[in-house]
Amino acid sequence: MHVHTCVYCAPVSALWVSDDTNSHLTARLLLLVKNKLSLEVSVGKVPFMEAMNGSTVLLPCIYSSCIGIKNLYFNWHYNDNGTMAKLCEAVIPIEGVEPRVQVYQERIEFVGSSKHNNISILLFNVTFEDEGEYTCFARNPKEKNRNHSAIFTLFVVDELKVVDNTVTTIIVSVVGGVIGLIIVVMVTKTVVLLILKKSAEKNKECLVSSGQDNTENGLNAAKADNKATPKA
Repeated sequence: MHVHTCVYCAPVSALWVSDDTNSHLTARLLLLVKNKLSLEVSVGKVPFMEAMNGSTVLLPCIYSSCIGIKNLYFNWHYNDNGTMAKLCEAVIPIEGVEPRVQVYQERIEFVGSSKHNNISILLFNVTFEDEGEYTCFARNPKEKNRNHSAIFTLFVVDELKVVDNTVTTIIVSVVGGVIGLIIVVMVTKTVVLLILKKSAEKNKECLVSSGQDNTENGLNAAKADNKATPKA
């Protein structure tokens, strides 16, 4: 009985694994590209704010889409103890065209602009009841009604906290003192070295001058001795 070895089994198996892997990678890449091109809204890097009672605050929100927009719908909602109260809404027909915004709260004003992809609003005369989460929502029909939202949290206080900079001041003072001391030491060292150098040069000049005087005195003494010697 002869056993036939399938020499193509391993390559075929490897081929199927490779196809599955390629399909998986392709799906992930398509998902990444889709997410990259999809509509997104953002309320900034810091999605919260502390405001004083009675002040006016800006609730920021911008949108972005790599393939553009058409009839972009957006709105703002306030989470009132679980009930989503609509603050405003509008549709931006195309890029660069300003929307006609419907405002449903007296103290709300739309201050955004489609020219800058901005759909921010102002909230006037803030009260403690206004504290909570504000949701910015947008939907883009050009991306098969792709939608996205972002939450901005507002905190209302009687007065803004004063930041205590005592520790920072102490640290800065200590560091400044150390740096000043180093500078004083370096300047003093430079001055001392300069004085020592000048003193050494002066001593050297004195020694040279003293040597020359001694040589001249020796020569004069020798000449005087020669003159005093009587002739034979």
